[in-house]
Amino acid sequence: MDMEQKNDLIDSLCVRARILPVITIGSEEQILPLADALATGGLNTLEITLRSAHGLNAIRLLRRERPELCVGAGTVLNPQMLDECVAAGAQFLVSPGVTPDLLKAGVSAPVPLLPGTASASDIMLGYALGYRRFKLFPAEIAGGVAAIKAYGGPFPGVRFCPTGGVSPDNASQYIRLPNVMCVGGTWMIDADALQRGDWAEIERASAKALAALG
Repeated sequence: MDMEQKNDLIDSLCVRARILPVITIGSEEQILPLADALATGGLNTLEITLRSAHGLNAIRLLRRERPELCVGAGTVLNPQMLDECVAAGAQFLVSPGVTPDLLKAGVSAPVPLLPGTASASDIMLGYALGYRRFKLFPAEIAGGVAAIKAYGGPFPGVRFCPTGGVSPDNASQYIRLPNVMCVGGTWMIDADALQRGDWAEIERASAKALAALG
């Protein structure tokens, strides 16, 4: 898969998803019911972060038990983590930032990498290697809606998934921008609901989040 194909694949899965839930698994018991609640609420493309020890196991389990979902890996920090995620079955990869080594590893990886960016310089590093799709992180701190609008000038072929500070209050502002393909966040996964296993609440919050985008 060349870089043009990878950009197209990221574009299509993000446009279809509209919201990319950023998921940190707290226990093995959460994996399937949380994924089911999100999917029933309409969120079928999931970013499973490596912020906990359960991340890789969650990716393996979901790929085996929920093959209808699109399961990616988040918080990919280096080429070794990238390889581990690919081996676990991740269908796409997301990083919070960029390094030359990680970007090069993403070029040769069998699945697409959505690299994180917080500046024009980050975008240019990826752009030189063929990347045209980026995660803006942390979106609100990195300039938010105004920054994405500004990037549309020097980078007309680049599109973004803003994550970090995206909420019910601003998600629709982001998604309306022509160079935004989807938004990412955690607001539909209430910490208390997750702790008590209130999957119905997470399902309702997921459906509400999608509906709010219009």
